[in-house]
Amino acid sequence: MSVFHRLTMQQRAGMVILLCLAVFAFCAPLAGTDPDTQDLRHAFAAPGAEHLLGTDHFGRDMLARLSGGMRISFALAIICVFSAAVSGVACGLAAAWYRRWLDTGLNFLANTILALPGLVLILVFAAIVPGSFLMIYIAISLVLWVEFFRLVRAITLPVVQGEELESSALHGFGKWYLFKRHIWPAIAPDVYSLSAFGAATSVIAMSSTGFVYVGLKPPTPELGLMIVELFPYYYKAPWLLLEPIAALFLMVFAFQLLAGKQP
Repeated sequence: MSVFHRLTMQQRAGMVILLCLAVFAFCAPLAGTDPDTQDLRHAFAAPGAEHLLGTDHFGRDMLARLSGGMRISFALAIICVFSAAVSGVACGLAAAWYRRWLDTGLNFLANTILALPGLVLILVFAAIVPGSFLMIYIAISLVLWVEFFRLVRAITLPVVQGEELESSALHGFGKWYLFKRHIWPAIAPDVYSLSAFGAATSVIAMSSTGFVYVGLKPPTPELGLMIVELFPYYYKAPWLLLEPIAALFLMVFAFQLLAGKQP
């Protein structure tokens, strides 16, 4: 049975939406339109044959800008979730397996990070070096890491103390075998779900930095920044404001659908 057929209907819907958005984001540049090229003579152009999604207040093509914004959001979500998952799972396993001072130290680090709300921590990091993609990536990965660490540690602790794993260890099996045989099957479903939630969180967090002008700088086509830029013109060209809002909503909604657990 393929991976797609093992998913629930909700997860399939999320995956289909994400695939459609990814095709739009990565295939739209093939049209050759620069998202930063201004043409003030065609500002606020309505959707039509020349500009399928219209143009903004600087005459920039909205289709090109939306696809650019979605590529940035996809890229950030992927690298943040990958970094947080790898480090969080590794630290969670180490804390549950070796316990003692290592568990105490990692728990102290996680609790220290949790002392500030995640979004506030991300905004603080982003404000240190405004416009830095690297700082946004570090901040979001740091927040997500804690979630993976706590989840994996909580699930792994009873497994490593269980009779099945101890029996395998007494038979001389190595740690890699014990991980594959006993621990990974226990944590994998939750790690997959948390990864999808983490991707949604990454997209929202990056947009939030754009809302308060500490994220990426103009003319970068970032979805949150586009919403802020177009908000003053909602009465003149409401479709322009709705387009980045719809793109942001669909991305987050699809990731949340994908996060649903398998039956």
